[in-house]
Amino acid sequence: MIVQIYEIQTPQEAEKCIALGVDHIGSVLLSGTTWRQPNLQEVIRLSEGTQTKNSLIPLFQEKDLLYRTMDYYRPHYVHFCETLTDALGAKTNLGPYVDLQREFKERFPEIGIIRSIPIPANGPAADFPTLDIARALEPCSDLFLIDTWLGKEPVEGYIGITGRTADREMARKLVLQSHIPVVLAGGLSPENVYNAVLAVMPAGADSCSHTNRVGEKGKPERFKKDFDRVREFISEVRRAETNIEAKREELRRKLAVLEAKLQDREAALPAHSVRPHQIMIIEDLEEEISIVEKELKDTGS
Repeated sequence: MIVQIYEIQTPQEAEKCIALGVDHIGSVLLSGTTWRQPNLQEVIRLSEGTQTKNSLIPLFQEKDLLYRTMDYYRPHYVHFCETLTDALGAKTNLGPYVDLQREFKERFPEIGIIRSIPIPANGPAADFPTLDIARALEPCSDLFLIDTWLGKEPVEGYIGITGRTADREMARKLVLQSHIPVVLAGGLSPENVYNAVLAVMPAGADSCSHTNRVGEKGKPERFKKDFDRVREFISEVRRAETNIEAKREELRRKLAVLEAKLQDREAALPAHSVRPHQIMIIEDLEEEISIVEKELKDTGS
């Protein structure tokens, strides 16, 4: 399971993340006027030769500048996190985003694309266009990141760094719908990530605000990590991952037993004059196998 930590802006913090076993290190370019930052370039270079990958969020939309930025940094992933809705939650025209991602992939086939998908904060989300947005962008994305939508975001035009959790029911629906990996983000902390991962069963978990240091006013400070909390976050994700894998193994064993029973029953059928109760037993076994197969698939196996 992917453990992703944002916002890592210095080589010193990147080194600590790599040492702790973070899978993805995420960094942010705050504007197009300050896109060339040697410190961030070093953050990305530090993961070379390790199992850690890096991602870069550009908080600007000029295509030519985006391409110059990618030539300069060469990250493993570019991460697009535009809001994709208006302030009321209506889906915006996704065509330009799809076109940009397709063109980007043609120009930089070696750089993966992470696309943030908005889900409202905990509460009713049934009418929100999360699943429609994901369907449109999946063919030109390599990985989805679930993040919390508020309507008025901390960074205008982009979702993220809200410190609020996303609706888990909708998040789970997105995981089940998607054919690409889905990382869960949005208000995740060492205190809540275990239950969140068990509920949503994503391919990974991301933390930003709630693994930051807390300032004098009791609020997380941007770009300053509390590495004790990062360590706890990783531990809780791994604990959830172990729990999920144990459930998968239990289901695999159950499935093997049922399939063996079905095979024995089918082999024992007479060549002629099969009795109704024999057919019913086989049909019951087939139905039970189908249920277990779905349960196993739903765990991400």
